[in-house]
Amino acid sequence: TRVAGNVYMLEGAGGNIGASVGEDGVLIIDDQFAPLADRIRASLKSINPGALKFVLNTHWHGDHTGSNVIFGKEAIIIAQDNVRLRLMGKPNESGGLSVAKEVLPVITYAQSASVHFNGEEIKLIHFPKGHTDGDTVIFFTKSKVVHMGDHMMTGKFPFVDYSSGGSVLGIEKNIGEIIKMLPADVKVIPGHGPLATLDDVKAYHKVMVETIEIVRKQMAAGKSLDDIKKQGLPDKYNDWGTGFIKTGAWIEAIYKGLSVK
Repeated sequence: TRVAGNVYMLEGAGGNIGASVGEDGVLIIDDQFAPLADRIRASLKSINPGALKFVLNTHWHGDHTGSNVIFGKEAIIIAQDNVRLRLMGKPNESGGLSVAKEVLPVITYAQSASVHFNGEEIKLIHFPKGHTDGDTVIFFTKSKVVHMGDHMMTGKFPFVDYSSGGSVLGIEKNIGEIIKMLPADVKVIPGHGPLATLDDVKAYHKVMVETIEIVRKQMAAGKSLDDIKKQGLPDKYNDWGTGFIKTGAWIEAIYKGLSVK
């Protein structure tokens, strides 16, 4: 799908891929799973015959980095510091890497970076303690497109990966900050789901704020997690619980986030 300017979105079995195509070649954001690499490459070639120059990873999960092992042989992978650390995993028995070196970002940053490519500045900004501890949101400054990574799943409750440093309160805060940075006519590529608008992001944030407050009040009233899950959320949130994260799992994630001292 052509999004705006030089920017396209590719949808498949993993997270949504963003692509900048033009005279400088091709840059992609995330790359799904390794078995899909040939299909991804064919799709990119159908848009632009140029060489793949850069792969930007929004975070470390396999449905967004699985084809690094293929594309890392020909393109420069860029990501936030924690993405490289998490992809490295624990050293193998001989103290070396437990993954192929092609999987790993070769350029990393703590807070932000810019890639000047195909006539625009592509800004990479780290938002901490959100979906994971290594999330980057990517802004195409001229095209007015943003790739949110898994900070956003259009119309569905988000997945907060506590085992990777994620936080419910962090993702709520981050989305509020991101909204302030978006132009009114922005096109939003979510980590999963259809292309979105600023209104969609605002609706997503509103649902987060409201459901967190519902659980907060029930916890303050002394209700247990089981009680809160049994009661569920008001019917108007039913559709939000039909994605990867069901309503019970979202309540559990909120409860866990609010229980952290």
